[in-house]
Amino acid sequence: MESFENSEKLKKYTNNKLTIEDFTIIKVVGKGSYGKVLLVKKNDENTIYAMKIMKKHSMVKKNQVDHIKTERRILELIDHPFINKLQYAFQTESKLYLVTDYCPGGELFFHIQRVERFNEGAAEFYAGQIILAVEHLHKNNIIYRDLKPENVLIDRKGNIKITDFGLSKENIIDNKSAKSFCGTPEYLAPEIILNKGHGKPVDWWSLGNLIYEMLTGIPPFYCKDNNLLFDAIINNEPEYPEYLSNEVIDLIQKLLIKNPEKRLGSNGADEIKNHVFFNGMDWKKLLEKKIKPPFIPKLKNAVDTKYIDPLFSKAIPEDTPVDTYENLDEDFNGFSYNK
Repeated sequence: MESFENSEKLKKYTNNKLTIEDFTIIKVVGKGSYGKVLLVKKNDENTIYAMKIMKKHSMVKKNQVDHIKTERRILELIDHPFINKLQYAFQTESKLYLVTDYCPGGELFFHIQRVERFNEGAAEFYAGQIILAVEHLHKNNIIYRDLKPENVLIDRKGNIKITDFGLSKENIIDNKSAKSFCGTPEYLAPEIILNKGHGKPVDWWSLGNLIYEMLTGIPPFYCKDNNLLFDAIINNEPEYPEYLSNEVIDLIQKLLIKNPEKRLGSNGADEIKNHVFFNGMDWKKLLEKKIKPPFIPKLKNAVDTKYIDPLFSKAIPEDTPVDTYENLDEDFNGFSYNK
């Protein structure tokens, strides 16, 4: 493993002296505008984790400081079976490190592409676990705002974990307090596009999109031209293939109601859980992971990445050094965390 900043600097930025040198880097399992995600082993535990690495100067330049602080707080605060959990956080002079559970089943997006579309039983299972996760966030007055197949991971036993809370918003108690224009274009709710203020119903709109995509292979609104896409989201209705059941069409239609006050879920997750599509669901057993998942990863070992996009897993696994440093201490005070 390469040498990083000298030990005196490392001590200044760590909690209980936790550093990158406490981990062995194995593979790359994700990349984005923020940085990358590495598969790592914590040396003294022999435990496998996912490590998200972000460059401080890049976060500052892109005005992402508040977003990463929010993600860091939520990951520590929230403890739920279907939400990715923070295990460690630390920093150096130039970088931020978030260490969370590793989900070797990969992204839901990977599996939708692999099989083209899910059957309704599989969609019911995954949607049910997502509903329980989002319900928990909403009870803590957090809106997620980035629900999409890429942010839903599958763990070793086939259950889901929601990840990436960089666009989440805390202290939202109504349907219009949040004002930021943010999210993935195909999944944006009309009220976000129209800049009317938004709240918890935006997550249920995204759920409707996600259920549709699981069952058809594509989002209900899709266009490379964002202006045309946004116009369709505001004014159009999706087309429903004939192979979809009346029950799931009704569910999706009610989740994709343009008016957030009338959208299914606007008065709480029970509205969705009580829909006829979920009539056979035992929500208690689902929460306790006592329902067999539709897909269980077949793994050779703890570091198997067969369900990770090869675009990531074939990249060189390293924590690349940063050539220039800035004095950014004040922007990231309190970031470190050791369970």
